[in-house]
Amino acid sequence: MSIGECLPQRDAPLRRGGAEARGHAGVHPAAPTVRTLNEELSRVTNPKWIAAMHRHGYKGAFEMAASVDYLFAYDATTGVVDDYQYANVSEALVFDGDNQAFLREHNPEALREMAERLVEAMQRGLWSEPGDYRERMESLLLKLDEARERGGR
Repeated sequence: MSIGECLPQRDAPLRRGGAEARGHAGVHPAAPTVRTLNEELSRVTNPKWIAAMHRHGYKGAFEMAASVDYLFAYDATTGVVDDYQYANVSEALVFDGDNQAFLREHNPEALREMAERLVEAMQRGLWSEPGDYRERMESLLLKLDEARERGGR
């Protein structure tokens, strides 16, 4: 049996609570899904996606941090991420009060990693005009360091 045979097929029937639904059950190797940058960023900043990540605890927080890493790497390679897109991601994943509380509880290192990566984007000129985000991000990093030193989150 090949790995492709083990993966759920595109538009395969899904079972949820005894009911059958049709939907995307996975990535079929012969037909991967490609998203535009705006589609991907809309997904990452979507409150429904964020809520889904909350249901996964530590791993959900890790996925958020990975998304910021991917954004940074994509911009470093292509130079196409706009400042407002960095700002939107920062607001949704780093500065939103509910999400920040979730990150502090479940994976404070993910919060730190996102803030550090976004500061690095500023330092490298990828996020060229961050406005007050640089100060806000650096302030957050200082608070996280202080909390770590006290043994808290």
